Amino acid sequence: MSSDGWSRRRFVGALAGGAGAATLTACDNAPAPTPPTTPAAPEASGSPSREARSPSGPRPLYLGTYTSVDGGGKGVGLATYDAVTGRVTGTGTLAGIGDPSYLAIHPDRRTLYAVNEREDGAVTAVRLSDREVLGSRSTGGAAPCHLSVHPGGRWLLSAAYGSGDVAVHPIESSGALGERTDLVRHSRPAPGPGQQGPHAHQVITSPDGGHVLAVDLGTDTVYTYRLDEKAGTLQEVAQARTRPGAGPRHLTFHPGGRYAYLANEVDNTVAVCAYDPASGRLRVGEPQSTGTGSGTSYPAQILVTANGRYAYLANRGHNSLTRYAVEAEGAKLRLLDTVPVGGDFPRQIAFSPEGTLLFAANQKSGTVTVFQVDERSGALRRAGEPFSSPVAVCALPL
Repeated sequence: MSSDGWSRRRFVGALAGGAGAATLTACDNAPAPTPPTTPAAPEASGSPSREARSPSGPRPLYLGTYTSVDGGGKGVGLATYDAVTGRVTGTGTLAGIGDPSYLAIHPDRRTLYAVNEREDGAVTAVRLSDREVLGSRSTGGAAPCHLSVHPGGRWLLSAAYGSGDVAVHPIESSGALGERTDLVRHSRPAPGPGQQGPHAHQVITSPDGGHVLAVDLGTDTVYTYRLDEKAGTLQEVAQARTRPGAGPRHLTFHPGGRYAYLANEVDNTVAVCAYDPASGRLRVGEPQSTGTGSGTSYPAQILVTANGRYAYLANRGHNSLTRYAVEAEGAKLRLLDTVPVGGDFPRQIAFSPEGTLLFAANQKSGTVTVFQVDERSGALRRAGEPFSSPVAVCALPL
């Protein structure tokens, strides 16, 4: 984001200062879900697997929001969805979690993690069997906006937009978080055009599990680290620069593991990146069109289907989803079309575990739109009317 980054990311003013996340919880009267036993993707943005369990009965859906803004939520939204029709039903709120703007699930599906996107940033763990908040830990940075669980399930990674750093927390056997083991700040290269400092926007693990990659909008750089899985520390091994002023926001890997796709927020482009698993080096390709025309639009998140044939990009401003065909075994994106998202400012998108549904969290309209995904053509079809959810900025379907 440009110099008005925080205000645009919240869209209703500056971040609430100071207070960390509360550790007490107040739940609705809906019963807590039975903990599933089938592994799931470790974060809300993960690519789905059609090997996941077959649709049967209502599925849990967790919704991230901002709690410190006018019209915001009271905590993590609770809902269920029908895996066939996509129909969403609200079941209440998990209160006592401040500004949970991004959510991730542990691989064993027993613990939910949320960022607390505040000046005094923190991350919070919630046990899903009884919805008990297991506590919060400081990230050491300002405005953490993304988090993911390392595939081994022992480490939580988080990215702080406000201060431009990446934190590592150990995950205990109970799912609770230990004290931070590392904090890496993006001090170089210098900020890009229009930026006042680094802005870490995402942190993920490569498909082979060998490297951790952090996307920084402020420095126009994707950083590659090695994670010491015993000590919980990060060692930088490579940097990949975008063109100046691109403002990279979100990266997702092709299932083959040799290519990735980068959404650039500031210059409204996407890029195909070549990835070397051995060294962790990423090479950013030429910028490509988002199909949104000349109007103001900010790409938010890009996903790729589990079969590796299609990719989808959420466009805030144009309020659409761009569909790409993935070609040459992941090396090329071919723009197919854009589809109206049916909401305002689609901040985040996620697949259901089978990949048959796509959820779009629309921040300004306070809605979640659900689409049915055609596996063969990649076509998107609206699955009913959008579901209302205050300041919807993240949807995590399980």
